[in-house]
Amino acid sequence: MKLLVDTCTFLWIASESPRLSKTAAAVFLDRNNERYLSAASAWEIGIKHAAGRLPLPERPDIFVPMVRDASGIIALDIDEESALHAGRLPGLHWDPFDRMLVAQAVVHGMTILTPDSEIEQYAVRVLW
Repeated sequence: MKLLVDTCTFLWIASESPRLSKTAAAVFLDRNNERYLSAASAWEIGIKHAAGRLPLPERPDIFVPMVRDASGIIALDIDEESALHAGRLPGLHWDPFDRMLVAQAVVHGMTILTPDSEIEQYAVRVLW
């Protein structure tokens, strides 16, 4: 299965948070699954850190690739098809980062690993 790890899930994996569900942890740790982190999540982390809303042990440009590589997560660029698909999504959830994750999951046939119930409103597979 191709998993798209959302931003909070990535941060919880990095901090080994108990907020990560047992299902999410099991699916994430299953090495038969491919795990991806969208550039949109890296962007969101950078913006929130710069605004002082997300303390990190390292600068985002060090933290994100370090955790991603250590966790076996593949970087997923924002491609044109996904960007255009995001603009066609119904207005169910207006967070631009989450809309991009939904679009990427649809375009690339991925399952989103997220606790965000609003994402479940879209025609996309979600696990938590």
